[in-house]
Amino acid sequence: MGRWLLRLASLATSFLVVAGLAAVWGWSAFRAPGPLAEPANVVIPRGAGLESIGRRLAEAGVIADTTLFAIGAQVTGKARGLKAGEYRFPAAVSAFAALGIIERGETVVRRVTIAEGLTGSQAVALLATTDGLDGTIGEVPPEGSLLPETYHFSWGDDRAALLQRMQHSMDDAIARLWEQRAEGLPFDTPAEAVILASIVERETGVAEERGLVAGVFVNRLKRGMRLQSDPTVAYGIAGGEGLDRPLTRADLREDTPYNTYVIAGLPPGPICNPGLASLQAVLQPTDTEYLYFVADGSGGHAFAKTLAEHNRNVVKWRRLQR
Repeated sequence: MGRWLLRLASLATSFLVVAGLAAVWGWSAFRAPGPLAEPANVVIPRGAGLESIGRRLAEAGVIADTTLFAIGAQVTGKARGLKAGEYRFPAAVSAFAALGIIERGETVVRRVTIAEGLTGSQAVALLATTDGLDGTIGEVPPEGSLLPETYHFSWGDDRAALLQRMQHSMDDAIARLWEQRAEGLPFDTPAEAVILASIVERETGVAEERGLVAGVFVNRLKRGMRLQSDPTVAYGIAGGEGLDRPLTRADLREDTPYNTYVIAGLPPGPICNPGLASLQAVLQPTDTEYLYFVADGSGGHAFAKTLAEHNRNVVKWRRLQR
């Protein structure tokens, strides 16, 4: 019987030694560089269990052994803290490090930029084709209600919710800027400021000119002059989809609510989504005596105080066009 006890003790010792060696090997393999040759993104869907997560990582080449990954997650106590989302794993990341990235929720931050001057329908079309967003947008938001800027989101975020964030950003921006507005402006409401800012946005892409362009329109409104803005004419004809041809003389006589060659004052609504710079330019316009401007052929505009001076600038512009 003593011999059997010795044998059992010897076997137990051998088992413990083997188990210890296996544990050491497993832990070493768990922390060793993985097979991923170059950085890769992997999406962990909501509700995915440990087995599903391991399988996705293996299919993407992030880990080599799903069983080792699962055991490591259980042993380290991280198995229940794994979060859904899109993750970017560096090349040769270990299974241990990959597990930590998921447990800490270090998801990929995606970006979408709504450029200044886009219309509501153009912004919706952009979001509809933005990879990583989910859901649909029911209706095009009111023109001028979105604040153009770069927005961050995570994989699976809702398109309609992101659009709502853009609307809240515009509401906050116009409320803040309205409180800082100059005195004596020829409009009474933030909504009217957005309308004029949208016109300024479409009239010039030169940052240094925005204040001057706004100043010209403010001067014209104060004097009861028509704005005579080509972008408003184009919007009246084509709406938010944009006009795909140059304006004609007949277009300038087109009877639409947005034709500022025909109507007095501001059109009934914005013609695009203006950016912060255009909003600021309208609410704090440059103090100027200019009443006219026309393209100068260099991407900017030639400004004039009198009609005679403006007509000379127009002749120069037409000569350049020819």
